[in-house]
Amino acid sequence: MDHVTTKIQNLSDLELAFLLCLVSDQHCIISAESLNIDALELELRLVAADVFGLSCTVLDCSETTSLDEFGNGVLVDFEAEDGGSMWKADDYERSQSYSGSQFASPRKRISSPGFNSFDSRQIADIVIAKNLNLAQHAVQIQALELIRGKRVFTRTAVHAAPKKFVFVALLSSEITVSLTSHLNDQFAISHFHATQDGLPNLEERASTTDDGGSISSVIRPTSSLTLTLENLKPRKPLLPKENIDEIVELTSKVKVSPEVRAYLHNITVFLRMHRAVAGGISATATRHFNILVKALASLHSLSYVPPSLVALAARKVYPHRIVLTEPKDERSMQWGSSLEAVERLLDGTTAADVIEEVLTAVEMPL
Repeated sequence: MDHVTTKIQNLSDLELAFLLCLVSDQHCIISAESLNIDALELELRLVAADVFGLSCTVLDCSETTSLDEFGNGVLVDFEAEDGGSMWKADDYERSQSYSGSQFASPRKRISSPGFNSFDSRQIADIVIAKNLNLAQHAVQIQALELIRGKRVFTRTAVHAAPKKFVFVALLSSEITVSLTSHLNDQFAISHFHATQDGLPNLEERASTTDDGGSISSVIRPTSSLTLTLENLKPRKPLLPKENIDEIVELTSKVKVSPEVRAYLHNITVFLRMHRAVAGGISATATRHFNILVKALASLHSLSYVPPSLVALAARKVYPHRIVLTEPKDERSMQWGSSLEAVERLLDGTTAADVIEEVLTAVEMPL
């Protein structure tokens, strides 16, 4: 496991987010400034291919995206000797041979029988839905069905997702339109990628094809970047399936002490009772919270969960879920508080502020 730990320590934040989702069998929201969204999409595709050896497909959503476009957009074609995904689909809902795009893993993949021999496509290992929050309600419900049931229906077949499947919602931080509440609750973690964090995989690939030119400032046209990616050869993945399986095995052995379990519970209760919170601290969020602390422990090669990782998990699990209350609905208004005073108190309060206040208020076990 030591060699795997060394690899993990060198991963970027985006790569760690993917790894955390693969280990915990969960999904994530990644947001960035609108200017960086297209370049970030290419970075995520390279992370899927170069780091994990997984196939990836991108669905660019808008108000006009139809159910058929969504259903076909999450599928990829595959032509190989033994076809199929390197992550075998669940036995009870197997589909056609899967494939990847130009970023499919070079490893041989496990084939699985299909419902329809005329449709050889299967859901990609990683699906990136760009601007999913702009899609109409019916499309978001289809995405919810894909996440919960790990399958999608098209006009010709039922396609099953690989056993290890990650759905990524890539959103602009400047667009205020939200995902539907039930879909939003299915994403275990959220991560904001700042411009200064860079795009290491894209920069590395660009340096080998563009005489060392940097794209950290996102100044190259997207079409040029896409063309560069189309011509790239697959690499041996940094963290192949065997490494992921090792981490999953370690995660299953992680123990949570009674004191830390009480700490988890207290954070959840304090979040629900915070005067600025109107909702969002759901049972699903609590389940994700408990799953992710164990996954984080395994990524740190620990067999137990320390309180510091609980705080880290809270900062990833709750920001996209917390619904802030309107001043007129704040709890103390029932007992005669001044509306103006409550407005001043809540002015500028964000979900991140709420989480930090709760982590400060809840006593951490020694």
